[in-house]
Amino acid sequence: MTRLCSAAAQARTPRWLTSRRHVARFSASARTHDYADTLPNLRIGAHTNVLFQGFPGRQSTANVRESLAWGTKVVGGVKQNARGENLGLPVFQSVREAQQNVRVDASAVYVPGGSAAAAIEEAIEAEVPLIVAVAEHVPIHDMLRVHSMLKTQSKTRLVGANCPGIISVTGRCRIGFQPLPCFSPGKIGIVAKSGTLSYEAAASTTRAGLGQTLCISMGGDVLAGTNFVDALRTFESDPETEGIVLVGEIGGTAEMDAASWIRDYHRRATNPKPIMALVGGQHAPSGRVMGHAGAWTSPGEPDAKAKYQALESAGAVMVNHPEKFGEAMKTLLKNRALGQSANFTKGVSQQRGFHTMRRVSLDPCHKAVQQQQQIRSLYVKSFQALDMLRAKSVAANEAAPSDADFFLTLTVDRTALSPCVLASSTADFEPEKTGRFPFAYEHTSLDSASPLIKAVASHLRLPSTAQEKLAQIVQALWQIFTEKEAYLLEIRANATDVLEVRAARFGFDDAAFRSSGRQEDIQSLRDPAEEVPEEVLAEKDGIVYVKLDGEGSIGTLVNGAGLAMNTVDALTMHGGHCANFLDTGGKATSATVKASFQIILSDPRVKAIFVNIFGGLTRCDMIAEGILLAFQDLDVRIPLVVRLRGTNEREGQRMIAESGLPLEAFDEFEAAAKRVIELAQR
Repeated sequence: MTRLCSAAAQARTPRWLTSRRHVARFSASARTHDYADTLPNLRIGAHTNVLFQGFPGRQSTANVRESLAWGTKVVGGVKQNARGENLGLPVFQSVREAQQNVRVDASAVYVPGGSAAAAIEEAIEAEVPLIVAVAEHVPIHDMLRVHSMLKTQSKTRLVGANCPGIISVTGRCRIGFQPLPCFSPGKIGIVAKSGTLSYEAAASTTRAGLGQTLCISMGGDVLAGTNFVDALRTFESDPETEGIVLVGEIGGTAEMDAASWIRDYHRRATNPKPIMALVGGQHAPSGRVMGHAGAWTSPGEPDAKAKYQALESAGAVMVNHPEKFGEAMKTLLKNRALGQSANFTKGVSQQRGFHTMRRVSLDPCHKAVQQQQQIRSLYVKSFQALDMLRAKSVAANEAAPSDADFFLTLTVDRTALSPCVLASSTADFEPEKTGRFPFAYEHTSLDSASPLIKAVASHLRLPSTAQEKLAQIVQALWQIFTEKEAYLLEIRANATDVLEVRAARFGFDDAAFRSSGRQEDIQSLRDPAEEVPEEVLAEKDGIVYVKLDGEGSIGTLVNGAGLAMNTVDALTMHGGHCANFLDTGGKATSATVKASFQIILSDPRVKAIFVNIFGGLTRCDMIAEGILLAFQDLDVRIPLVVRLRGTNEREGQRMIAESGLPLEAFDEFEAAAKRVIELAQR
């Protein structure tokens, strides 16, 4: 495939945000293309011809077989060095070749994370109207380059990456790996960051007899091709969609942007469609990556509490678990038909009292950073970060905080879809004291004369004599950011003429190493001996485990990061105390379930275990088999409550009921939650 030339790259001009406070924009020329023009491409249906990149392949072949049987118009596949047929469909060597032979309206990218960006770029260059990328572990810097391309054109829209895709239920078009038994044609539009929670939401509306129109996954990565506002606009103009469900979580500002849109929508619409929402991660520990690559809070971003409050005040009806969407939405739609207010909160809204996220200190004596290494991130020690700066000729010496300090972060702006500089006079990046300065990924001029440096210096009120030193620091951070594929570079510096860096906290995306074999030198800095042993052990089995602080007495075992966050939230809101967050993964097997039990049982605080499974790709009977194996091999002697929903739920529930073991099986979350809390308190 071909890539954009360097001259074209230098000519790109990003589309900057105009509605966010303290945002500076740096562009060289007027825009001629607008990515927003591609919004209609989300309207898939019976007319949509779908191409699969990475077909034939084991997963793509299984998915194509299911999608064809459901009614999706799959017209072929693309795989390098392959040509012929599979499942009676033609296989081409490139997207361009496919277009010359069949009409392509959408492409499903079914390739590994390390190859995903190249496949997406190939489809962008071929001007495929819609690209759906399902791969996990796509390096962040790969996606920054992809979004630089997307901003320069108005033909192609992206959904994902790291998402189950998009599905038109009424139009029988499935581009992704959504579990089809959860869906039924109807009237509800769903948009979600979490795949498993979106399946729960779909199943709830199906059980309520409402069904769905279009379900769009925003995905769990840092950079999303399609966001909540894009989906809301699509649902608003769709005559078949009568109600809207939104599922958010910690990380980024997409939920805040959605709240602003909802508030404006309620002002201008005479009879607005009811909107319901859920926000996962209310009780997630600060500074952690909670399963999804994007489930972490960057400096200056709102926490889950702020997102919840913003959506509720904008007019969205909030729930604490997705199984409540169906029946509550029925009431809202009935009220709307009667011309009554859509405000329906009794028995639905989440409980209050959510904690406020704590900022991680940049004090070199602060030891919490050593506990922050997670499957999608690596934080190096402060002295290692300072050494990296010294290697770039930046003055860096550890020192205690002072009133003359300022804080600077080079990170990713999830709404601008570009790198950005955050500058603040406070460690907690208070909005009124924080400047946000997004800039193009291909930005090359960061000297003292550049508009970006001048804007940052002005915001921090630095003397003109310090501007050259500031430019040197920002240039060094930018070099480290791009050369080492960082996602968060944060420093504390002294705001004097000397402008010396006093502390640093650097985070690097380990997907570059895991999926592409890059940045081995950075990953070698990791010392598992300094991490929580259970978390290291879990990672070896593909499990994401986070040991929670406090006197947690309930061990949780869940499939899917979003559902795992929501499970901890809901149990806590009901008065329970969780010992851990545990995501077995969206493709959990009997073996991973058994390994999960071993890790949970190693925690002496655990008095009861709650297994909360919603079967999508994961089958409930497979989970039940893993539970029975764990009981047999691990001699489990504490109470166990199992909630199984989704794929093969009846078979899984039957296996549990007929096992003769002291297990309690439920299908409704509320009853199961109350029971495990009761057992843990004995």
